[in-house]
Amino acid sequence: MRKLYLIRHGQCRDGAHRCIGGTDLPLDEVGLCQAERLRQWARSKPLTAVYTSPLSRCRKLAAFCGFHEPILDDRLKELNFGEWEMKKWDDLTDPRLELWYKDWIHLPAGGGESYENQCRRVAQFLDELRHSGHTDACIFTHRGVIACAMVYAGICPVEESFSIEVDYGSKNVLEF
Repeated sequence: MRKLYLIRHGQCRDGAHRCIGGTDLPLDEVGLCQAERLRQWARSKPLTAVYTSPLSRCRKLAAFCGFHEPILDDRLKELNFGEWEMKKWDDLTDPRLELWYKDWIHLPAGGGESYENQCRRVAQFLDELRHSGHTDACIFTHRGVIACAMVYAGICPVEESFSIEVDYGSKNVLEF
């Protein structure tokens, strides 16, 4: 594979300042504008494969960009926040939160999934993709998955993977 385009879904309705890993939220008005810019970009790319998280904010974005039958893969889902899902970060009173802030790589978020486990599943997907014979591929996915892919590609160490900007509706390119 030569290039992998990692597309982050647009801004979601009711998602601001919340833990929204597996919750299936639609795009809001800003997210729809971001999707329009991505659609313009996607028309010019000769891709040999398109993958997406099964969550509708990614799946529908892929379809909006002209990819009506992308390959769905659960390994491209956002981090599972467990009991914290859809709660506002500022409202969390769970005593595990402070522990998680200190060791967010290894501890499961809200009893759900650890970042280390998310990185493992993303690495497994990327290993398979690299050996698939595709040249240029695209993934419609989430912030956490993109961060894991950057760790996989050696762009940054895992400890710094959330200091890299990955805006809603952005496209990121990895070259292999």
